[in-house]
Amino acid sequence: MKPINDGHVAKPGLAVVEVAAADDETAFAVQELLATRWAIVPADRATHEPGAPGVRLRCYLDLKQQPEA
Repeated sequence: MKPINDGHVAKPGLAVVEVAAADDETAFAVQELLATRWAIVPADRATHEPGAPGVRLRCYLDLKQQPEA
């Protein structure tokens, strides 16, 4: 995964969440749970690193904004 950019965590309330899961379905389910509570920039795909177990995805949260309905 690319390094986290300073702008993603530039002020209080911004967060980067990395999800590690056994499969894509589980990783995206966790992302959906986060999206029900906070505004997020969702990942559009999970990644798998050769030799590493499972998949990972990264999404960006803004804890000060409500999710879009």
